[in-house]
Amino acid sequence: MTKTQTKTPARTPDKGRTKPQRRLQDKAEVDDAGEPLAAVNDVRLVGRLSGDPVVVKLPSGDALVTFRITVPRSPTSAVPRSASGTGQRADSVPCTAWSPRLRRSILTWRTGDLVDVSGAVRCRFYQAGGATRSRVEVEVLAARIMRRSSAA
Repeated sequence: MTKTQTKTPARTPDKGRTKPQRRLQDKAEVDDAGEPLAAVNDVRLVGRLSGDPVVVKLPSGDALVTFRITVPRSPTSAVPRSASGTGQRADSVPCTAWSPRLRRSILTWRTGDLVDVSGAVRCRFYQAGGATRSRVEVEVLAARIMRRSSAA
C-alpha cells in the first residue's frame, strides 16, 4: 500500500457500521500499515500491592526495593479452566525500584494499597548459592499511590 492509498475501515456485522482500525499509539512510531517501526518497552500497571515492599541490599552496596503488584486479568484473557475447575484470574508481577526518591516513597505503601506504576521490563542476573540466577521484573521509573487500603 502506498502513502497515497487509504484503508477502508472494517465493516462490523451489525447494521453495516464501521469501526476504526486498531493502531499503536503514544510512543510507538508506525508505518502506513500500522506496523511498528521500532520496539517499545513501556509498562504501566494499576493494581493492588500483594505484600509490604522490602529493601534489598546488594553486595555492591546498592539498595533496591522489591514488591509485587496483583493485577486482575480481563475475562477474555483469562487462562482456560483447568481440570480442578479454577482459572487464573490475576497476575502477580514482581517490581523493583532503584532510585532513592522512589524507594522512599514506595516504602510507605502497605499491603492492599491500589497503586499505579510505570517502567520497563528488565531481565536481571545475579549470583545466589554459587549459581547464576535471573529474574524478569518491572523496573519502576514512576509510581504513585491511588488509594490506601482500608486495613490498618
